[in-house]
Amino acid sequence: MKYDLKSLNRKELEKLKANVEKALARMEKKEMKEALAAAEKAAKAYGFDLAEITGTAAAPSKAKRKAAAKPKKPGVAKYANPDDKAQTWTGKGRRPEWFVAAMAAGKTPEDLAI
Repeated sequence: MKYDLKSLNRKELEKLKANVEKALARMEKKEMKEALAAAEKAAKAYGFDLAEITGTAAAPSKAKRKAAAKPKKPGVAKYANPDDKAQTWTGKGRRPEWFVAAMAAGKTPEDLAI
């Protein structure tokens, strides 16, 4: 099928371009399936599963690794607010406001240690 591209207007050319892109996408998908089937057939000819060869079967996905990881335990408190002993801090992460205020007031971390 030949197109006289010079005789087509802009709208017709854009429609033709969209149709060509869709056809290319379909063709790529079809060829990808065919390539996968051929690769699986070749792997079976040697007595392997394609997943074994590519390593996709052996490596668990990131989501599975994350789910298998043990949940983190909360840290042990090292410092307590002298005005409210319920407010504690492990010494890791951002400093709480009460800790910053105590330091500004002249206290040392040892004064706030539990």
